[in-house]
Amino acid sequence: MRLDKFIAENTGLTRSQAGKILKSGVVTVNGEVEKNGACKISPEDQICYEGEPLAWLDEGQYFMLYKPQGYVCSHDDGDYPTVFQFFDYPLMSKLHCAGRLDVDTTGLVLLTDDGQWSHRITSPKHHCEKTYLVTLADPVEDFYAEKFAEGILLRGEREPTLPATLEILDDYNVNLTISEGRYHQVKRMFAALGNKVVALHRWRIGDVVLDESLGEGEFRPLTEDEVKNF
Repeated sequence: MRLDKFIAENTGLTRSQAGKILKSGVVTVNGEVEKNGACKISPEDQICYEGEPLAWLDEGQYFMLYKPQGYVCSHDDGDYPTVFQFFDYPLMSKLHCAGRLDVDTTGLVLLTDDGQWSHRITSPKHHCEKTYLVTLADPVEDFYAEKFAEGILLRGEREPTLPATLEILDDYNVNLTISEGRYHQVKRMFAALGNKVVALHRWRIGDVVLDESLGEGEFRPLTEDEVKNF
């Protein structure tokens, strides 16, 4: 890896800012000042910035996060804060979300640096199930479960949704399990039935369930068994 890229990933600086830092002589490689951003480094090298060692991370990081409302699942958004701000560098720059949630949706988000692992979660051909707690503006109708099981034709699309499972909890709350990830799918499915989603919370992806001990904005590493679910 280039030294300037490593510095940027570990500090939150841009690559150009990292280059300026290097020229100031505050970065050492194995005890020697290094000013060349193109210098190739490896995990066997010790990199220090202003005397503080910067950590190398092993590949294969897996986390679950309880996403609060008002955060986006992308690294950069001009209007809203990002979920990656809950992580320190260098994790912040290395992770990506294995399936995003809308800014106003809360709940389980899986994050990783393993692209193949996240592909198994997000790829349509794998039909990974996700379960949402849905709060509705109007009371649940008796025919909803049957409609979801049949598949619903969404506005502007040619093919109906795959069969989904609806569990009625009370007049205004349901658990909905889907195996697709179409744009705003849950909200659009209920809109097609004449109802409106007022709150949406994802609590399950595959066999991984949001840890009840986590508060909003908190995260923990996945267990080995949880990682192997995908």
